[in-house]
Amino acid sequence: MTVRRPSNPSGTTGRPEILAMLGSCLTVIAIIAIVTFLLIREHAGTQQAATRGATTIAQLIDADVLRTVELYDLTLQGLIAASQRDDLKQVSPQIRHLALFDRSTTARFKGDILLLDAHGKVLADSSRIDPLPANFADRDDFLAHATHPDSGMFISKPFKSRCECEDNGRWRISFSRRISSSSGEFLGVATASMRLGYFDQLFKSLDIGEGGILSIISDDGVLLAQKPHLETDPIGRSFADRPNVQRILRERNGSFDSTSSIDQQQRLYTFSRVGNLPLTVIVALSGNDVFAAWKRTALVISGATGVLCIGLLWLTGLLCRELRLRHLAEQELAQLAATDALTGVANRRMLDQTLRHEWFRAQRSGKPLSLLMIDADHFKAFNDQHGHQAGDDALRVLAKVIGENVRRPADLVARYGGEEFSVVLAETDSAGAHQIAEHIRQAVELLPFEAGVAAPVTVSIGISTWTTATNGSLEQLLFAADKALYKAKDSGRNRVVVGL
Repeated sequence: MTVRRPSNPSGTTGRPEILAMLGSCLTVIAIIAIVTFLLIREHAGTQQAATRGATTIAQLIDADVLRTVELYDLTLQGLIAASQRDDLKQVSPQIRHLALFDRSTTARFKGDILLLDAHGKVLADSSRIDPLPANFADRDDFLAHATHPDSGMFISKPFKSRCECEDNGRWRISFSRRISSSSGEFLGVATASMRLGYFDQLFKSLDIGEGGILSIISDDGVLLAQKPHLETDPIGRSFADRPNVQRILRERNGSFDSTSSIDQQQRLYTFSRVGNLPLTVIVALSGNDVFAAWKRTALVISGATGVLCIGLLWLTGLLCRELRLRHLAEQELAQLAATDALTGVANRRMLDQTLRHEWFRAQRSGKPLSLLMIDADHFKAFNDQHGHQAGDDALRVLAKVIGENVRRPADLVARYGGEEFSVVLAETDSAGAHQIAEHIRQAVELLPFEAGVAAPVTVSIGISTWTTATNGSLEQLLFAADKALYKAKDSGRNRVVVGL
């Protein structure tokens, strides 16, 4: 709430130099606000465009991976179905081999496709008619199917091949399914491995900028593929302890800005879960790449705006400096003379001046003038119980609440004295004044005072109104409001009374 100041005969409040400074400041603020808004909007637009692009890349990877995994799953299902056909047990090994691995020809980057018995021994191998003697009972996929009948298709952690010497040392993952009898008995595992070179070839066709990174991780945080590698040989390592990875695994789909814990670069992470598979695609675009053009534009625009604003203020300041300093001093003195130091509302001197001014204005215009006299109930007891500091705090709160309910610029809230306040309501009839007074009373009654206060502070309010239908003086208006206030207190307090 603004305290109305006394009129200034010298007219310094309307000097053109002050208006020029105000106009310059508002112009500078407007320029900065507009430029800032445009830059923020451009930054958001750049980020949204980058996110859309990254999302498109993630969706392309998702779709390709889903198709590839589906081919491997069809291969496994075909292998299981063929292994359970009795008629294939009587045919030659060559024909049985063709029947078992008929669907495996469509799988890309395939490695070993094996049929294992219940003990992990190789019964059939896609690369040989007569499989080499080997046992895979210790592999995580075999153990998972042996102990969990309903595990469905299982995707293993990255591993290196045991069987194909020419491919030794290269990373793979395997897709596997359990083979069960009609009664649910564990009969073995069908497993198909895929070379992780598949991801390398898939990533090569995607452009994510110089500082961008493409990654695929499992639900355990194990890295399956990455372009480029941020660390030496990271494939197969768990990154589940990294904050960014934890957030990605928790949210599954989305986008966020963060700093990489590996190279400390700011990146825009966009991530997506691959269908129902325990895999997540991560597209991490470098902040330097994404916002490079925006930063150059922002630097040029900010520099030009800064020079313009500084020049404008400097020129205006040369013109207005002395007059502004003098007026600020006059303003400060006027404010001190018109404001109650404790509550920040108008003081008694300002009240008397404003009330007399509004009285004569009402006489000329014939419009009503209302006056509220507000007094805190049982304030002395409150002060005695909680101390003067708490009493001062309560008066400040009361002044604030009254000011929040008296919002018109022409109205005035003033401290009449002690715990008593006055409100001058220009062009307000008795009904309007009563409505405002009741809002003030209710707002004060609902104030949440601090712990230890036995009961909330309330106020009693007296109202008097001058209209053309009434004959009386300004002193009678004051007397009527004061009389109504005392009637409100005698009637039980915490109420509003309209004086006659």
